[in-house]
Amino acid sequence: MPDSNTPKTTFRRVMLKISGEALMGDTAYGLHPPTVERIAREVKVVHDMGVEICMVIGGGNIFRGLQGSAQGMERTTADYMGMLATVMNALAMQSALEELGVFCRVISAIRMDEVAEPYIRRRAVRHLEKKRVCIFAAGTGNPYFTTDTAATLRANEMACEAILKGTKVDGVYDKDPVTNADAVRYDQISYDDVLAKHLKVMDASAIALARDNNLPIIVFSLDEPGGFRGILAGEGTYTIVHD
Repeated sequence: MPDSNTPKTTFRRVMLKISGEALMGDTAYGLHPPTVERIAREVKVVHDMGVEICMVIGGGNIFRGLQGSAQGMERTTADYMGMLATVMNALAMQSALEELGVFCRVISAIRMDEVAEPYIRRRAVRHLEKKRVCIFAAGTGNPYFTTDTAATLRANEMACEAILKGTKVDGVYDKDPVTNADAVRYDQISYDDVLAKHLKVMDASAIALARDNNLPIIVFSLDEPGGFRGILAGEGTYTIVHD
C-alpha cells in the first residue's frame, strides 16, 4: 500500500505498452538485461504508488511477423512466431519484476500452461485487484493483429483508464523528430487527426478501438528516467490522444 508520502496518481489502473525494441538497449537485437531491469524499476515505482498495472510488450526485438512475411514467409506462420517472441519478452520482464519483489503474472492468448496462464478475463481482473502486475502476451492470439491492437483490446477488457505508450521520443510529432529538426510536438491531438495525418502512434485499428471506447492514449519517452512515474503524477512531457 502507498504511504502518506507517495504522490497522488492521475489514474487507478493503466495499460503500459512498450515495443520489443525498447528491451534491446544499445544492442542490435534480443534482450539487454540492464535495460529490462531499468524498465522494471520504473514499473515498480508506479506500482508502489498504488496503481494497478497491465503491460503488453511487442516482439520486434526477436521476430516481427510483418518483416518475416515480407521476406517470403507465409503471413500467418510469421505472425504466430511474432506472438511467441512476445511471450519470451513477457517472461523476461516477469523475472525482472519478481527480482524487485513485485508479484507478476504472464497471461498468454495462446495456451502454454507450463510457462504462462491462459487468458481468462475475470481471473486477470482478480490479479489486478490483488495488486499483481499482469503482462499480456501472445497478442490477441490471432494473426494479422498487432500488439498495439492487443494492448488496446486488453485495456478495454480490464477497464483501464488510459494506455501509456512508452517510446523513444517524448510524444507525438508531425514528422519524425530524429530526422527533422523542425518537427513539432503535439501536447494533445484527437484520434481522428492521428488517423487522417497518418501519425505513427499506433496502428489504425488500435486507434479506432481506443476512439470507439473513449480510451485516452498517452505517448511519452520511456528513455527518460522517471518518465512513467511522472505521467502518473501529472508531470513530465507527453502527448495525449483523446476525443
